[in-house]
Amino acid sequence: VQLQASGGGSVHTGGSLRLPCAASGRTFSSYAAGWFRQAPGKEREFVAAIRRSGDYTFYADSVKGRFTISRDNAKNTVYLQMNSLKPEDTAVYYCAARTSSSGSMFYTRAPNYEYWGQGTLVTVSS
Repeated sequence: VQLQASGGGSVHTGGSLRLPCAASGRTFSSYAAGWFRQAPGKEREFVAAIRRSGDYTFYADSVKGRFTISRDNAKNTVYLQMNSLKPEDTAVYYCAARTSSSGSMFYTRAPNYEYWGQGTLVTVSS
């Protein structure tokens, strides 16, 4: 599957952005998905994950209550809605996916993912 993330940009503190990640090549409903981010000089970190059906989501503590991951399998797209953005949210955001034989699984570690999008830059200024 090929992933294409978009929607990044520059916003002020408290602003919002929505990042879509479009998948192509295979039936997206067979894949668990997630979002990660990497700030300058830092390691890539987990942001959010979603099961293949979209019925369960999981978040890093740093974004819980502000970010929402969702998916539309009919459109082969996973989204990351980011509200109440802070300067520390500044990073390149990556979407990721992996095949999931079990509908109950979600993944929070980068090595668990097989496919990655190219990243989209989010800059939050104070």
